[in-house]
Amino acid sequence: MTGPEADELTVGDEVDVEVGPIAHGGHCVARHEGRVLFVRHTLPGERVRARITEGGPGDRFLRADAVEVLTASPDRVPVRCPVAGPGRCGGCDFQHVSTEHQRRLKADVVAEQLQRLAGIEREVLVEPLDDEDGLRYRTRVEFAVVDGRVGLRRHRSHEVVPVTGCPIAVPEIDEALVETLADVERTRGELDGISALDIVVPSAEADTVVVEVPTEEPTPPIAITERVATPAGERVLGVDARGFWQVHRDAPRAFVGAVLAAADVRPGERVLDLYSGVGLLSVPLAEAVGPDGQLIAVESDRRATEHLRDNLAATPQALVVCGRVDDLFGVPRRGRRRGPRRPARSDLLPPSADVVVLDPPRTGAGRGVVEALTSLRPRRLVYVACDPAALARDTGYLTGLGYDLTGLRALDAFPMTHHVECVATFEPKGEDARP
Repeated sequence: MTGPEADELTVGDEVDVEVGPIAHGGHCVARHEGRVLFVRHTLPGERVRARITEGGPGDRFLRADAVEVLTASPDRVPVRCPVAGPGRCGGCDFQHVSTEHQRRLKADVVAEQLQRLAGIEREVLVEPLDDEDGLRYRTRVEFAVVDGRVGLRRHRSHEVVPVTGCPIAVPEIDEALVETLADVERTRGELDGISALDIVVPSAEADTVVVEVPTEEPTPPIAITERVATPAGERVLGVDARGFWQVHRDAPRAFVGAVLAAADVRPGERVLDLYSGVGLLSVPLAEAVGPDGQLIAVESDRRATEHLRDNLAATPQALVVCGRVDDLFGVPRRGRRRGPRRPARSDLLPPSADVVVLDPPRTGAGRGVVEALTSLRPRRLVYVACDPAALARDTGYLTGLGYDLTGLRALDAFPMTHHVECVATFEPKGEDARP
C-alpha cells in the first residue's frame, strides 16, 4: 500500500506498519519511515494498517488505530464486546488479546518502566484475580449522558457510544442499566441536567444503586456499605456511592492480603496509612498494630474522611487526619509558585514511623513527599501504585535516598484494560536497615 510521506501524515491517513513493543498506555510502538506511531488495537509482532487519529506534520509522534490486521499475532482473540475496537468505546484496550497474554504485556510495561525510570532490572509477574476470563468483574460503572444518549465515551473523546450493558461489569449493572433506560422510555422521562449515571453494586447490600449525577451541582452524598475480609474477620465499611472504592469485586481481598504481607506489621508499632480513602487498608492495619500501637490515617477528601472516622471507630489506637499529604508534610505543591517560606509541617504527624503505607493518586507521590517519608526512617515502606510510570519515578527517588526495592507484586485488577495495580515493598539499604 502506498501512502503519504512520513512527515506529511495527518488525521485520516492510513499506512501499513510493523508493530513493535507494548508501551505504557495501552498502545504499541510502530514506525513509518522513522516516524513514531502509537497504535491501539494491535499486538507486538503484527503487521497492520494503521489510521492516524491524532497528530500531524511537525508533531513528535502520532496516534493511530489498527483498522485492519494484515498479519495477526497468535495471541489475538475475537473481541468480547460489541462496541470494542477502533472508533468505538475507549474503556478497554485489550479486548482483542487473550487474558493470559494481557498479563504478560502488563508485566513487560512494569518491567520496562522500572528499568527506564529507576534503573532497576526486575522480572515481573502479573497475578490474576478471581474473575472469569477477565469478564464480569467490575462492580462500578459510570455511563455518560450526552444529548439524551446513555453510553460510554470513545477513546480520548467526549463523544458517547450508546450501550445497553458492559461485558466487564457484573450482571447486576447490565440489569440496572436496562431497567433505567426502560423507565426513561416508558415515562417519557428526561435526562436533562444529568451528566452521567453511576451504577454501583455494593458487596454488603442486596440492592443495586443508580446515581443520577447532576451536570451543574454537586452530587448529594449517598452512603453504601462494602464488605472486606481481614485477618481479624470480615468487616463492613461505609463509603459514598461515588467515592473511591476498588472496582474489581475481588480487589479488596487481594489488596488487603498483599499489603499486610508486605508491611509485616508488628503489635505495638506506629504505622502511617497515607491517601487512605475510607480505610480499606487502615482498618486491618489498625487491627495489626493492636491496642498498644498507633495507626495514623491521612485522607484529603472530606466525605471520605467522614466514612474513614466511622470505619475506624472501633479501633481507638487509630488517628484520622484530614488533609493533603504534601501539605501536612510541609512539601510545596507541584505547579504552585513557592513563596519565601515552605509550608509548615503539621504537628499531627509523628517524627518517626515503623511502617509507612501509601496509595497515592495516578501521578504518584513525588520527590518532596518521598523525601519526607524517608526522613521518618521506617523499617518498611509499602507503596500501592495504579500507574507503573509513577511507581518507577518514585522508586528512583527512594533508591537514591537509601531504600531498596525488596518486593513487588503486580495484580490484574483491571482485565481488558492496560491498567495494573502494583504493591511494592522498600526497606533501608545495608547498614541503615532496622531490626
